Amino acid sequence: MQQLDDAELLSLFRQEETKERAFTGIVKKYQEKLYWHIRRMVVNHDDADDVLQNVFIKVWNALGNFREDSRLYTWLYKIATNECLTFLEQQKRKSSVSFDEMESGLSNKIKADDGFDANKLEWKLQLAIQKLPEKQRIVFNLRYYEEMPYEEMSKVLDTSEGALKASYHHAAKKIEEYIRNED
Repeated sequence: MQQLDDAELLSLFRQEETKERAFTGIVKKYQEKLYWHIRRMVVNHDDADDVLQNVFIKVWNALGNFREDSRLYTWLYKIATNECLTFLEQQKRKSSVSFDEMESGLSNKIKADDGFDANKLEWKLQLAIQKLPEKQRIVFNLRYYEEMPYEEMSKVLDTSEGALKASYHHAAKKIEEYIRNED
């Protein structure tokens, strides 16, 4: 089932007798990529698992109505991104803290990770990413880690390609500055 392309999986999903197998194929094909996309946004493993589960529940409920105006991959990332933003907003409301305090909390979660080493570049990069404004953080993660083309990102985030390029440029500059100042 995993070797099937998206069009084949969608076709199988629309048939009652193969619907569950097709959905399992979609989950197997995309769950790791979506998990890491979500994890980079919410930081904590358990939170990422919860958000990913919510994503796949929404996908199951909505996949029958998927019009294929975009690629399945793009549609899944849009749902995952929106679920992350919803989760982060709920966390912010629950704790009634400002976004700056929430960013600090995400940085603390990174520092609390068992493998954290402040001298390693990958950890500095993660801390720098958490300092970015939300939109720049999302754009940077999609471009840097997922290597998502701006055209696809535009569909996921409902933003023009030019604005996304500017956001990525500003994010990269801020990260570079943060890392340079940490050394």
